[in-house]
Amino acid sequence: MISERLRRAILPLLQKDMALVAIDGSCTSGKTTLAAELQSEYPCQVIAMDDFFLRPSQRTPERMAQVGGNVDYERFQEEVLSPLLCGHPACYRPYCCRTGALLEPVTVEPRGLIVIEGSYSQHPYFGNPYDLRIFLKHTPSLQRERVLQRPAHLQKKFFELWIPMENAYFEAFQIAEKADLILEQE
Repeated sequence: MISERLRRAILPLLQKDMALVAIDGSCTSGKTTLAAELQSEYPCQVIAMDDFFLRPSQRTPERMAQVGGNVDYERFQEEVLSPLLCGHPACYRPYCCRTGALLEPVTVEPRGLIVIEGSYSQHPYFGNPYDLRIFLKHTPSLQRERVLQRPAHLQKKFFELWIPMENAYFEAFQIAEKADLILEQE
């Protein structure tokens, strides 16, 4: 459910020709769910950062050692942010983790509310192109409970890889502290 605080933050953005909103936060904190709720309530386009995870050939030890390095932030900047900020349509090919391939191109027009959802959406590589930066967080116990509801073959990766990498990114770049709005679930 969209909070009143978030509604107040979104309302002025609806008056702009184009507004970029980034939803970052912990694994299982509800980023995708919130983006879907926004899309059902407001006219907006949603771009998932999951579409920009590194392809296997890009996962070098050097890259994986970088804080925030497991997302293809260069491709996101080039294919999404740069065109949109110049008033041009963005055209990108989502990466499918299941198949390891890039899918058919998706076009996002530079108008209205555009929601970028997912971890690493507020990576400092992008500067600060957003009209609103949202950070979602929840307790470690709720996160654990939600991870255990995910497919069993992914749970170990969440606990041993993805959550520690995200936490390092949040801490190193002070993502929550730089957010315009922090929404917490208990």
